Amino acid sequence: MDVKSAFLNGFIEEEVYVRQPPGFESTKFPNRVYKLRKALYGLKQAPRAWYARLKSFLLKSGFVMGLVDKTLFLLSRGRDTMIVQIYVDDIIFGGSSQALVSSFAEQMSREFEMSLMGELQFFLGLQIKQGPEGTFVHQAKYTRDILKKFDMSDSKPMTTPMSTNTTLDADEDGEAVDQKEFQGMIGSLLYLTATRPDIQFAVSPRTSHRQAVKRIFKYLNFTPELGLWYSGSFLSLTGFSDADHAGCQIDRKSTSGTCQLLGTSLVSWSSRKQASVSLSTTEAEYIAAASCCSQLLWMKATLSDFGLRFGRIPLLVDSTSAISVAKNPVLHSRTKHIDVRFHFLRDHYEKGDIDLVHVVTQIQLADIFTKPLEFSAFVRLRGEIGVEGVDNALIKGEIESQWTSLIALLV
Repeated sequence: MDVKSAFLNGFIEEEVYVRQPPGFESTKFPNRVYKLRKALYGLKQAPRAWYARLKSFLLKSGFVMGLVDKTLFLLSRGRDTMIVQIYVDDIIFGGSSQALVSSFAEQMSREFEMSLMGELQFFLGLQIKQGPEGTFVHQAKYTRDILKKFDMSDSKPMTTPMSTNTTLDADEDGEAVDQKEFQGMIGSLLYLTATRPDIQFAVSPRTSHRQAVKRIFKYLNFTPELGLWYSGSFLSLTGFSDADHAGCQIDRKSTSGTCQLLGTSLVSWSSRKQASVSLSTTEAEYIAAASCCSQLLWMKATLSDFGLRFGRIPLLVDSTSAISVAKNPVLHSRTKHIDVRFHFLRDHYEKGDIDLVHVVTQIQLADIFTKPLEFSAFVRLRGEIGVEGVDNALIKGEIESQWTSLIALLV
């Protein structure tokens, strides 16, 4: 549902005055100003005032606010549960009982002026298709729009977003480019990574050459319909962590790649350069694992709002040395120069929050976020993280990937 004129529903506590609008000046009091009773669009207080009004209404209606995500509200009625997620004036809601959902929609319509849009199909540029076996989230329309915007619709398609022999070093003598257009291309691609983790590594800030960016667009021209497939698989939380030591040719910093899955569905991922130069592959892998551990702990806390509880969360790393550093305190003497904030990985291992597990490189899903891959490896990993075409995804059903049984054994 969408709230009409949402900010006008908020009451402000501060005294705020505005000048008389042009064309609506008072002939009797031309030099006076108006005192606002409600929030107005453009005020800094408006979003906060609207959220306070909506939160107050939901809490009075019996909802409980999430402990981690303050825009999440949950309602329990016997065996039925209802979930409400707020994004400014857009509200996504659903529940296990149609009566509960209808009652909530009626309550909201009485309190606020609402537009009920029915089943979720389009949200913040994301297209959602729901089938009996799962949900497919994609940005096919957005992809076609940006290809047309940057005149890449008729470009030669590429099978991968980045060549394996690409070296992006300082190109001081290269051809000058239109900075505004280039930044627009990067910004457009960054938004697309919300449903296209297969281009996450290529789009990261390391991409400084226009030709490299154009190759990403050519890859999108080859695969415009790809998106993320979410199936109703078993609910377990798993993390994958990998690193490409000294991958950046300019400053020799390593690249951390991490991804987190709920069951067999990819729900979070990251590809970023590390803040400091690592002196060894072990150190780079250890820092990447610490980053993944941090994200897993945050997700564990967030999922507790939904009533999901997890024990030791498996964190799969393909470096036995990095695992040894985390498990064996004697080895810490060799890693004194590692920033102390990364050593919390070992603390949470000892507390039993995570379980560091070695995984062979061939099924290391985070590999796709750390380096360019050749076609067969790229396509294999792309499928493993759930990036599918719309037709293939909706008929995929309960087909499990190669590593599903591995995860089931770990949890």
